[in-house]
Amino acid sequence: MHTIISVNMFDKIKSVLGTPYYENDKAIIYNTDCVEALNKLIASNIEINSTITSPPYNIGKEYEKILAIEEYVGWITGIINQIHQITTNNGSFIFNVGYLKVEGKGRAVPISYLLWDKIPFYLTQEIIWNYGAGVACRNYLSPRNEKVLWYIKNEKDYTFNLDQIRDPNVKYPNQKKNGKLRCNPLGKNPSDVWEIAKVTSGKNRSSVERMPHPAQFPEELIERAILGFTNEDELILDPFMGSGTTSRVAMLNNRYSIGFELNEEYCETIAKRLDNTVKEIKIKENTPSLF
Repeated sequence: MHTIISVNMFDKIKSVLGTPYYENDKAIIYNTDCVEALNKLIASNIEINSTITSPPYNIGKEYEKILAIEEYVGWITGIINQIHQITTNNGSFIFNVGYLKVEGKGRAVPISYLLWDKIPFYLTQEIIWNYGAGVACRNYLSPRNEKVLWYIKNEKDYTFNLDQIRDPNVKYPNQKKNGKLRCNPLGKNPSDVWEIAKVTSGKNRSSVERMPHPAQFPEELIERAILGFTNEDELILDPFMGSGTTSRVAMLNNRYSIGFELNEEYCETIAKRLDNTVKEIKIKENTPSLF
């Protein structure tokens, strides 16, 4: 049985965290530090169903301050432990991480290696996010992947909606065995390697969904995670909201979301993006279908 978060939960969250920077019927965004906000949610026994997020990688992006490795790992694991406390028993934690340099150890060490024994969630699977665009290198292989770690709180009770994320690109869709189709008519299991384009920038190559943020989630990546690992009407958290992709995709797929973002300029970007999403949804609802 899966816990559904009532829309009234937004009222309870607002009574704890105060007036959000932005809100609509499906999303609330706070211009605040996630550590402080999560502590308040814990103290008030507020629960969320799932978290889908990507933290700063400690590599010097405009929105982060470089920390010593031990300090960075401690900061990230502290936040994850907070999230674990407010996650429903059948909830999930979807965590996208990249690589960083560790002096004396490696030039590109997967952040997941540094966190392996420090995360309280149960690791169901490591998903490889493979993409085409990226930095071209001369002295080592050009990096073309990041990790998406699928964690759950209860290994015996969790959401996996395979039919919602099946890949229709089947080589022999009509092949039969003993008169029956060998492949599910909805498509094949997408496996643990997801080939999804990055959100690119630059003249003549910028992605349609590009927002003014240097490290933006592709909507396709988040949609697959949301459809596969959460259910409609559940509440999804993103403590590092960035450009607002998690909330946008949650809205488009009938989920609720709460996000935290320290940078006020990014919050303004999120607000405009989600307002446009509200308009998209209303247009879709009011457009007659031919089928």
